[in-house]
Amino acid sequence: AITGTPGTGKTTASERVETDLDVIGLNEIVRTEGLTTGTDEERDSLVADLDAIAARLSDRDDVLVESHLAHHLDVDRVVVLRCRPDELKRRLLDRGESERKAEENAEAEALDVILSEAVDQHGLDAVYEIDTTNRAPEAVAKEIEAVIDGERSQSAGTVDFTGYL
Repeated sequence: AITGTPGTGKTTASERVETDLDVIGLNEIVRTEGLTTGTDEERDSLVADLDAIAARLSDRDDVLVESHLAHHLDVDRVVVLRCRPDELKRRLLDRGESERKAEENAEAEALDVILSEAVDQHGLDAVYEIDTTNRAPEAVAKEIEAVIDGERSQSAGTVDFTGYL
């Protein structure tokens, strides 16, 4: 799985990963196949039905899933993309997100929310952090490929953005 706070570069990097695995953007199938439990009005976003997503992917073991929710699935390795919160906020604002949503995501990034969830669900040995701040998507993709190929050691807890707070 490739996961991370919105704006860390998951989709951009996953589009450049060279692998025999099928790359699946979970956000797209959630929207197109209606795998939701409703809408979060406060955040103006769909609420993904994780059970329905898991069922949809249950017969597949040859996939690389990409989404800020991918770490909630039963996967063997989790790549958590990270980005310095001020840069993350800029990226989100540049793509049209509200100031409130951009700040909320920057704070979540500083607090390691997705990293913590990934480690809690999969353990330290299955989580790999990659800092995407000021890095070309192709370089990030190469690191993801190294994780897929078993050529990179786990690295949860190596990125620290708590100074942002």
